[in-house]
Amino acid sequence: MTFQQQIQQGISDTLPSLKPLNDKFSHAPKRKEILSEEEKILALKNALRYFEPKFHAELIQEFKQELEKYGRIYMYRLRPDYEMYARPIDEYPGKCQQAKAIQLMIQNNLDPAVAQHPEELITYGGNGAVFSNWAQYLLTMKYLSEMTEEQTLVMYSGHPLGLFPSHKNAPRVVVTNGMMIPNYSKPDDWEKFNALGVTQYGQMTAGSYMYIGPQGIVHGTTITVLNGSRKIDSNGTAGKLFVTAGLGGMSGAQPKAGNIAGVVSVTAEVNPAATYKRHEQGWVDEVITDLDELCARVREAKENKEVVSIAYDGNVVDVWEKFDEENIYVELGSDQTSLHNPWAGGYYPTGLSFEESNQLMAENPELFKEKVQETLRRHAAAVNKHTAKGTYFFDYGNAFLLEASRAGADVMAENGIDFKYPSYVQDIMGPMCFDYGFGPFRWVCTSGKPEDLQKTDEIACQVLEEIMKNSPDEIRQQMQDNITWIKGAQENKLVVGSQARILYADAEGRIKIAKAFNDAINKGEIGAVVLGRDHHDVSGTDSPFRETSNIYDGSKFTADMAIHNVIGDSFRGATWVSIHNGGGVGWGEVINGGFGMLLDGTSDAENRLKSMLHWDVNNGIARRSWARNDEAIFAIKRAMEDEPLLKVTLPNLVDEELL
Repeated sequence: MTFQQQIQQGISDTLPSLKPLNDKFSHAPKRKEILSEEEKILALKNALRYFEPKFHAELIQEFKQELEKYGRIYMYRLRPDYEMYARPIDEYPGKCQQAKAIQLMIQNNLDPAVAQHPEELITYGGNGAVFSNWAQYLLTMKYLSEMTEEQTLVMYSGHPLGLFPSHKNAPRVVVTNGMMIPNYSKPDDWEKFNALGVTQYGQMTAGSYMYIGPQGIVHGTTITVLNGSRKIDSNGTAGKLFVTAGLGGMSGAQPKAGNIAGVVSVTAEVNPAATYKRHEQGWVDEVITDLDELCARVREAKENKEVVSIAYDGNVVDVWEKFDEENIYVELGSDQTSLHNPWAGGYYPTGLSFEESNQLMAENPELFKEKVQETLRRHAAAVNKHTAKGTYFFDYGNAFLLEASRAGADVMAENGIDFKYPSYVQDIMGPMCFDYGFGPFRWVCTSGKPEDLQKTDEIACQVLEEIMKNSPDEIRQQMQDNITWIKGAQENKLVVGSQARILYADAEGRIKIAKAFNDAINKGEIGAVVLGRDHHDVSGTDSPFRETSNIYDGSKFTADMAIHNVIGDSFRGATWVSIHNGGGVGWGEVINGGFGMLLDGTSDAENRLKSMLHWDVNNGIARRSWARNDEAIFAIKRAMEDEPLLKVTLPNLVDEELL
């Protein structure tokens, strides 16, 4: 069959033959055994409902073995034979262009060059899944190939519930992931209900089909490193050392961001497959496996003020401790391991190999947890020694400080309530970007042509330079940083997978850039473009330890903003929308949402982008303004001046003396 025929077939009426796992790919660790005997039977019944009864006798033993061996039923047998990557949009079968665009984005999320554990359908973060099993993938792609502009596909935590009648201006797909009753959002609840096959962890852009490889966080990380350096002094970044951990999915962006920011960076990673994958892709310059060699190389790089990224194949705690012993001064420090998922492969203990840790994780999860928490205490203690020498350490929103505090580490401030180190959102991204409306705008050129991406880069740069001519002083630094970023995007070789770009922009910038793209599509200068963003943005996410950590009116534990965001995007023209429980800081710790929008050069697309992008940003600015954030008050007042129909409730400020 052709590629299109295979998509249209969905789940075949004959079972494909068994095939071995690809040993070239990284695979998810075995999940902990958490189901009772009765629940294991329920998990099998749940998996078998995707198949006609004539196949049940053959599949039940196979699925039972998968459940026992891996802790999940992935349905490996159903993996497609075709190569998984984002094809040009015209190669997908379908009755509407929007559905074809979504197929493209799904395949990009599962591309082995992009995905962390592609054969387990996990894109990043250790458990950030596009689907729970391969039957869901096949059925979803089939539905998308059949969909018309009068239908909406409903995605129920990875499961395609079905195509429902709707209308042309409704979203083509509505996605939810892990939306649990609140009392069932503890980590073991995810383990249990995911093993049963009834929910999944969509992370942020994994389960919403908007992941664009590690590029997706490079710009934000670059902004953070640059401004972290500015907090230390005004002497620039040359020769400054940035120490961190994680080279998996999103974290793989760190060395590239370090290079763009102009620092010496050391990123530790315990999984050799991830380390060497990033090295092969050119995202990290050097790999070192010996601590003494690492110390010598770092001293040399600092002295010569090199711009170089170094991966250490090992545990970051060993690096922090060794650098303290050797008195190597670290200017900037952070961590981006997947500590939202600490007991199932997101963070590894010292003293054990990667393989030994994975074995212990599955066979003795309680001991594994003890060793992880012991390592977290050592990790924090080592960081504290460096910060006493002057290191600027920030939490990168991966729940490092949260899990370290739960492990009893010395990370609390004197008041016993706050952490002793700030979240990067509190210190940098919140007041400098989110409160002003700047966030990680994204686009994907559906033609798959590098020349289309280059053209969009040029268009975006022209738009920003024109806007900056009249930008107020309060945001000129942000505008200049973003222009510098987009001008260097091509030479920094950021593309992994689809021809995609990320660019921090505010509502004005997003709308004007999107309109310019739509005009270029209309003129035939470029092919269709998918717009999107990271959920880690102004409005899309309520996360008290990250995105909304600089909300100080007591509302940071509420999730109204994220829900308002996805509802508002839905009726203002998004092609697809998503809302998730989970994300980068952990299951039960955050609610986050995102969208995708296809620009096809039509006037309908122009109307949708103007309406939806305005709301998608200003919803969050309004909430941040109500929290009395000065920058957001400035931004929302400016937005109301530009749009007479926008009328936002502003806070009255209380005299501190009176209080």
